Amino acid sequence: MRYFLENNTLFIRGRFRAASTGVNGGLADVTTIVNHTVPHNFEGDPSRHLELLAARHGIFNDFFGLLTAVDMRHLCVLQYDFITVFITAGITNPTLNDDPKTPHTINIIVYSQEGMRDATLLESIITATGAKAQALHNLGHDFPGTTTDAVVVACERDAAITHTYAGTLTEVGRRVHAAVLYGLPEALARQQGKVRRSGPSFFIYSRYGGEHWVEWKKEDCPYYPCHFAGQRCDYCYCPCYPCRDEELGEWVESLSGGNVWACTRCTLLHQPEIADYVRRNPEATLAELKRLREKI
Repeated sequence: MRYFLENNTLFIRGRFRAASTGVNGGLADVTTIVNHTVPHNFEGDPSRHLELLAARHGIFNDFFGLLTAVDMRHLCVLQYDFITVFITAGITNPTLNDDPKTPHTINIIVYSQEGMRDATLLESIITATGAKAQALHNLGHDFPGTTTDAVVVACERDAAITHTYAGTLTEVGRRVHAAVLYGLPEALARQQGKVRRSGPSFFIYSRYGGEHWVEWKKEDCPYYPCHFAGQRCDYCYCPCYPCRDEELGEWVESLSGGNVWACTRCTLLHQPEIADYVRRNPEATLAELKRLREKI
């Protein structure tokens, strides 16, 4: 899985089996998931708009797309072991005549590096939706969502591990539930201006010093420089994760059981020339970046 932002659009690329409740949703094999920001007064055809957007990036048919009026700088990305959740959120009370110019869509994208059956993908949508409703209730709202919310759940098509269930007591479900429950209030706080960030926010579920969520921010990082003097930290939260390239990282045993991908020794995206190249060419493959490294 690779993800990147371009022109206020989130692109998630890979070889996915996915389920979507969004535009032209359903169950399908897809290579791309898109979350695209449109103007608050958008009145176009959502399906046609997404098709044209995808076509401009060389993507045809095999994608799921979502639309939102929320700016992508308010995106929250949450990593919990093999689960990654992407959330953009804006709310108005659907029972009241709120200002139509106010963003009022909650989009949730769940990615699993481990596999799921089709029924598991669908159950994950239920789990994510339940966590969304609980998060809104905890914030004092009397509605479980907005009238335009959407969820996409995707997993690796060729994963070695395949999960059968995704209820909140399962390995998949409890991670999805925890990430949405924590991430939705954070996404809303950014969209409402209560928390100010210049770009997307990244959270990692940590077990060091007790289980808790940590927001990674490169400003005032106590570990800088973690690799070498003059390194770049644009991609400390690596968009290639988990690359599974054993020249760059390794599988390690998780404290919660199973194995997780560790890339603590990898310096690829810390090299200034490569960091600049990825910013100019966000869809560059890992092999392409490794070849570039050999020329430096």
